[in-house]
Amino acid sequence: MLYNSSSDWNDAKSKRVMLFGMSGLGKTYISEILRAGGDWFHYSVDYRIGTRYMGEHIADNFKAEAMRNPFLADLLRSDAIYIAANMKFSDLSPLSTYLGKPGNPELGGIPFEEYLRRQRLHRDAEINAMTDTVHFIDRAKQLYDYDNFICDTSGSMVEVVNPDDPNDPVLNVLCEHVLPVWIEGAQDHTEELVRRFTAAPKPMYYQEPFLHECWDSYLDEKQVEPERVNPDDFTVWGYRKLLENRLPRYRAIAKNWGITVQASDVSKVKTSNDFNALIATTLKV
Repeated sequence: MLYNSSSDWNDAKSKRVMLFGMSGLGKTYISEILRAGGDWFHYSVDYRIGTRYMGEHIADNFKAEAMRNPFLADLLRSDAIYIAANMKFSDLSPLSTYLGKPGNPELGGIPFEEYLRRQRLHRDAEINAMTDTVHFIDRAKQLYDYDNFICDTSGSMVEVVNPDDPNDPVLNVLCEHVLPVWIEGAQDHTEELVRRFTAAPKPMYYQEPFLHECWDSYLDEKQVEPERVNPDDFTVWGYRKLLENRLPRYRAIAKNWGITVQASDVSKVKTSNDFNALIATTLKV
């Protein structure tokens, strides 16, 4: 690891970490605290995906919807209006909207094959955005003179790495430059994540074989044709399956490549000093 003890961490002029885990457990919360302190650079993998790698696809999706309105279509054709995503670290809904949900188009769904195509685009974007971390570490120092760097990963980073492969190309590159830190939730966190997701379902990214498995199982269990699937119901159903599927892989990343902190401890962090103390204490164990 980049830091093998609390003294390594405390003495380091440059503190560089990569937070990973399910969305909603505190990755962006911590990143915003550190950025607000003024001496940490915040790199959001999701933001990079949505701007650098998926931005054109997202904008084209908006334009396709606008072209269905004759008034907007004429303005688009004449370049009288400009349509683009307003991506923010705290609001990645343009990316979620593009990924979509498979199922009944009358309920906002898209065909499963189109969903697969968008998932594949997201996979490539995720790998590229993850490895771009190294570029942004250099950029943060050279342009802005930041020594400290936090990589705020997406919940789906676990889908593009193999934590049991010591030669994994993504993890090998990253671990030369950042300390991977898993934010582990307790069982009550899991139920809260499911409750939040049920109230406001969001599109998710799956490894393709697992997605096929979930889709086929859902169709069989619900006895429904693909074009009649309720998109929100499938995403909620699939979300719990995905939580269960990702957990051991998150744990393996932490065991083989980094460290683990508890979501309950992360929620108590209020300053960069609190965060530094949490990492130092964890490295003692």
